[in-house]
Amino acid sequence: MKHIATVFIVLLVILTIGCTPRKEFREMVCYELHTPYSVKYEANQNLENEIRQVMRDYYKAINPFDSTSIIAHVNRNEEVEIDSIFTMVFNTAMQVAEATHGALDVTCAPYINAWGFGFKTDSTTVTQAVIDSLSQFVGYNKVALVDGKVIKKDPRLLLNFSALGDGCACDLIAHLLDIHGATNYMIEVGGEVRTSGHNQRGTAWHIGIVTPEDDPDGNNSNLQAIALLDGRYGLATSGNYRNFYERNGRKYGHTINPATGFPAEQDVLSATVIAPTSIEADAYATALMVMGREKAREVATENKELAYYLIYIDANDSICTEQSASFDRFLKK
Repeated sequence: MKHIATVFIVLLVILTIGCTPRKEFREMVCYELHTPYSVKYEANQNLENEIRQVMRDYYKAINPFDSTSIIAHVNRNEEVEIDSIFTMVFNTAMQVAEATHGALDVTCAPYINAWGFGFKTDSTTVTQAVIDSLSQFVGYNKVALVDGKVIKKDPRLLLNFSALGDGCACDLIAHLLDIHGATNYMIEVGGEVRTSGHNQRGTAWHIGIVTPEDDPDGNNSNLQAIALLDGRYGLATSGNYRNFYERNGRKYGHTINPATGFPAEQDVLSATVIAPTSIEADAYATALMVMGREKAREVATENKELAYYLIYIDANDSICTEQSASFDRFLKK
């Protein structure tokens, strides 16, 4: 009887293993929301519906263009229940603001709107007087999250999480994949990336860093470098070469310097950051565009988990690059 029981158990184990879906690489590409996104992941089930729901929850929390979103209610000073997504983005924004001495400031929405890059448009010509009038209700130290409520020092203060949004979405999808046991994946939302493990060939994920060229339509595919990510990383690139406009013969980029209220006038054309999470990479990439190369070195020195790659233009109008020592190991040689 003992022999028969043993055989039965072995057969049961074999049958159980045979019924377990085999892990395979899957890919989805979606254009249904404001920002196109793609997900490559290895799992034993199709998670497309769950991923779509994560993205809907994300937009419902921090999309300022949706009048029913949490952030829209906050900007209108209306009662609203703050969820975990809003809380994560807000807290990360405040942490990076402190670390970069305000180079990232999610309260500079009035400046962004005035320059025509925000969720409201303003046809007023931007002058120093206009900036001075807006500066009264701009400043990350004028807002706080206390017991699930956003507390403003001035009700006219507006929040815009665009500098962290795509990175946040990457991390939310990554969390979902982690819950379902996926260890190998690459998520891309609006150009920001989150990776884990390796690709379907068993090698590092290859992430291209585009050469900055005036390209408002996003068709430029010339690569300045390729980053190799083999493990759990977030990567984000910020640059003005796709989101800009020209007025009276002068070009204005979308990266606004919170200290001045005017578009950042650094020699940096694009900043790529690798960090433990995509939301951090996204936030710091924007901040480095504002800070420039010298201060970028200081930030990287203070935060050992960050690695950056800057593309800038020198005095001879030549495109040059600079990276932190920590970025070296990620570059494809």
